[in-house]
Amino acid sequence: MPDDQHPDLEWKGAVPVASRYGDPYYSLEDGLAEARHVFLAGNGLPDRFVPGFHVAELGFGTGLNALAAWAMWRESGVPGSLRFTSFELFPMAPADMSRALSAFPEISGLATQLVAAMDSPAREFVADGLHLKIVLGDARETLASWDGAADAWFLDGFAPARNPEIWTPDLLHQVARRTRPEGTAATYSAAKAVRAGLADAGFAVERVPGFGRKRHMTVARS
Repeated sequence: MPDDQHPDLEWKGAVPVASRYGDPYYSLEDGLAEARHVFLAGNGLPDRFVPGFHVAELGFGTGLNALAAWAMWRESGVPGSLRFTSFELFPMAPADMSRALSAFPEISGLATQLVAAMDSPAREFVADGLHLKIVLGDARETLASWDGAADAWFLDGFAPARNPEIWTPDLLHQVARRTRPEGTAATYSAAKAVRAGLADAGFAVERVPGFGRKRHMTVARS
């Protein structure tokens, strides 16, 4: 996506940190394990996978969450492709994605395919077991015009204290309106405002054990 505005980054080893928000894109301990704990297990996956299952995400970042979901889908043996729609304001440059994802050799084959696709102006990536679409722009605007609906949401914006725009009550209401019946959402954040926003949007909200040093995270069901 050569013409898009890429984020300014600092690096802690292989972990990118967004200079704008002063926040790492994933856990300094183990980003892949974090993705599996928070977003996959937090949404009851892979047990809920069925043909046509649709994941939506706020914050594509390095693509790590999409890769973790793709790998799990392939391992699950569910036929067809996982649909994955991600909303991203500042898409990462392919070279930076590659550097960040190189820390996870377990998914290197899938990561190579994804990074190569990011060199194209196209914002859709179709591969064996995955149909990914990245929606660029401010999610407060782009989600309102999205005509899809998700079975599971990965709420992965930067920390609410640093990036409050992606955790507003209005945006969480948009998430709820675009969640299928019995759908779910999960986030690493356990902030009171996030839980209250999800509850006010109509989700049943629960605080559960977080990943690594984070004591709690949030899961929600429509």
